[in-house]
Amino acid sequence: MNKLKNKVAVVTGGNSGIGFGIAEAFKNEGAIGSITGRNQETLDNCVQELGADFIGIKSDVTKMEDLEQIFKETFNKFGKLDILVVNAGGVVDGVQMSSVSDVTEENFDKYIDLNLKSSYFTVQKALPYLNDGASIILIGSSAAHRAAPGMTIYGAAKAAIISLAKGLSHDLLDRKIRVNSLSPGSIDTPAFGKMIPQEQLEEVKQIWKNIIPVGRMGLPSEMGKIAVFLASDDSVFIVGTEILADGGMTNINLMK
Repeated sequence: MNKLKNKVAVVTGGNSGIGFGIAEAFKNEGAIGSITGRNQETLDNCVQELGADFIGIKSDVTKMEDLEQIFKETFNKFGKLDILVVNAGGVVDGVQMSSVSDVTEENFDKYIDLNLKSSYFTVQKALPYLNDGASIILIGSSAAHRAAPGMTIYGAAKAAIISLAKGLSHDLLDRKIRVNSLSPGSIDTPAFGKMIPQEQLEEVKQIWKNIIPVGRMGLPSEMGKIAVFLASDDSVFIVGTEILADGGMTNINLMK
C-alpha cells in the first residue's frame, strides 16, 4: 500500500466521480496533495474523507489565474509536485449536448475550453512546480473512439487529449516527465444525472450495461487503480500511451 508513499499529487476535478476515485486510490497508496473543484461544499466533504494530508482548492480550470493558484498553493503547502491528474472536464453546466445542426459557436467554445484548452494549460501552468521524472495523467474518454448522439464535440476534444499525451511527452523528454492518458468508458458517477433526466436515469444505465461486454458499468475506484499504476514506478517505461478502460465496449462487438 505504499506505491506512492510521500508523493505529492494534484487531481483536478477531484471532488466527485472519477476524480475522487483517483484521489482516494492515491491516498490509499501513501500519496498526499490537493484536489480541486468549483463547489466548496463537495470539496470540503471530500477532503474530510481523504484526511489531513489532502487540501481542497476551489478553482475553475478554464481560468488561467485559477490554474496558477492551484499549483502555487500546492507547492507552498507540500514543497514539491510529483503527480498531476488532469481530470476536470465533462458536461458544461447549462449547455445541452446537441447535433451539429443545433450547436452554437458559443457552446462549441465552452466545450472545447473545458475539455481541451483547460487540459493543455493545466499542464503548462504545472511545469514550473513539477519535479523532473514526474507523471502526468490526462483523462480522456472512450467517446474519443465511438460516435454517439450529441457527443461529437466532447468526443473530438477527448480524441485530442489522447494526442496531447503523445505530443506533451515528446516536449518533456528532457525532464523525464511522462504523460499518458486514461480513457474511461461508462463509469457510474453523478455525471449521469447532469446529462439525463432523473426519471430516465436507471433505464439509460441499463442500456449502457447491455452494450458493455463485461455486463456492468465501471467504478471510480477501478479508474483509481489504473491511475495509481500510471503514477507509480511500475509504469516508468510507458510514455505517451492511452489506457482504454471501458469494459471492452470499444474493441469487442456484442452483435450476433
